[in-house]
Amino acid sequence: MAVAGPGQLNLDESPSWGSRSVDCFEKLEQIGEGTYGQVYMAREIKTGEIVALKKIRMDNEREGFPITAIREIKILKKLHHENVIQLKEIVTSPGPEKDEQGRPDGNKYKGSIYMVFEYMDHDLTGLADRPGMRFTVPQIKCYMRQLLTGLHYCHVNQVLHRDIKGSNLLIDNEGNLKLADFGLARSFSNDYNGNLTNRVITLWYRPPELLLGTTKYGPAVDMWSVGCIFAELLHGKPILPGKNEPEQLNKIFELCGSPDEVNWPGVSKIPWYNNFKPSRPMKRRLREVFKHFDRHALELLERMLTLDPSQRISAKDALDAEYFWNDPLPCDPKSLPKYESSHEFQTKKKRQQQRQHEETAKRQKLQHPQQHQRLPPIQQTGQAHPQLRPGPNQPMHPSQPPVVAGPSHHYGKPRGPSGGPNRYPQGGNPGGGYNPNRGGPGGGYSGGPYPPEGRGPPYGGSGMPGAGPRGGSGGYGVGNSNYPQQGPYGGASGSGRGSNLMGGNRNPQYGWPQ
Repeated sequence: MAVAGPGQLNLDESPSWGSRSVDCFEKLEQIGEGTYGQVYMAREIKTGEIVALKKIRMDNEREGFPITAIREIKILKKLHHENVIQLKEIVTSPGPEKDEQGRPDGNKYKGSIYMVFEYMDHDLTGLADRPGMRFTVPQIKCYMRQLLTGLHYCHVNQVLHRDIKGSNLLIDNEGNLKLADFGLARSFSNDYNGNLTNRVITLWYRPPELLLGTTKYGPAVDMWSVGCIFAELLHGKPILPGKNEPEQLNKIFELCGSPDEVNWPGVSKIPWYNNFKPSRPMKRRLREVFKHFDRHALELLERMLTLDPSQRISAKDALDAEYFWNDPLPCDPKSLPKYESSHEFQTKKKRQQQRQHEETAKRQKLQHPQQHQRLPPIQQTGQAHPQLRPGPNQPMHPSQPPVVAGPSHHYGKPRGPSGGPNRYPQGGNPGGGYNPNRGGPGGGYSGGPYPPEGRGPPYGGSGMPGAGPRGGSGGYGVGNSNYPQQGPYGGASGSGRGSNLMGGNRNPQYGWPQ
């Protein structure tokens, strides 16, 4: 297959796509699941290459092939960049398949269709959820720089991602980060006059213009999501975990201030502004809330989380921010530590299993309450005064010879409870175990609603993909999500500084059209 160079669209079709069977691959492990299908780690039998297989769910389709899958394939065939996930080919299954329990998969059509992606070891959410994990500043700068570089490439080629979140940012053990899950991506025009849906982008990462109902938007919607990710990496947890649209807007206004015609010209004309505008003015508190951030990080975050999308910083200008050019510099991706595979789907599953184990133990404990574990010493007939009888914590009386216990004991029967294996209650706590602080099932390449611990329930009743706080999607794009767009994309673009892993010059080195 002909591959386009960086900055060029890959327009060449490969005649072999769809001609191979999924039987060419051996499924090793499920690493994701969502609204649009399942994702598996698999090995190509002939070459031994490890890949990710995304099964496209067809059982709910009334009109044939899912439009989201068509969009994703079309866009990924055009894009070719080191920070964008690579779609390798499409394969099919010749006949009906069965699920993990051996039941028919529900597909009323005969076969199934799979998208074959390069395999990535982690997603950002799964990696961040590892116990004790805390990213260093050079590591955060390394990941953020790669995210912005990949997103800048998409925007230059007029593609909106519309579902930037941690589980859609895949990372390999070489430290490389790639944008994934383009199921909600759309091409856009420079005038932003397209009538696009505002029911996109997972709730916690959705910008205010979409929440207020705009249908005309551009790349600035992706940059709001990037700002939320940036603050989350520095802060250690999500910064805007709303449970529904009104609460999400309220959290945004409490942090970034209430919008008006002064700080956001034209906001009063957005469809739902009058329904959701705050009853009282709110001041911007971002610098106060995140005062522990580095000065340059705070300056960049301020420009990413600007209410007015026309004033929000672009990906290109963000790469030129002082944050990436001050010590400590972004580290070389290859210098990052290697971790055991961590996908959001897998970490959620482990936490769910742990919770089920703890709940089972609690039920057993309630059904079989333990007796007091320490019983009084048993006095036997014919023995010395009880005060002189040796007890569990009392030394043998010096004037009394030890008594040998056993079946041939010549003293009378003990007055206490009868002996036997159940004479004393079992010790310990059968319901013990580790109680993770996040709880809930997890996922990497896919996922469902995020754990109840603090990330909120699924977004109320929209029925849209990705409606949950984190959405049900995963890195390869098997879950839900949302689209945003509004406002011209942030101001004039300064000269880009290009890559600067270990220092280097600031001259433009992007290698693709601006």
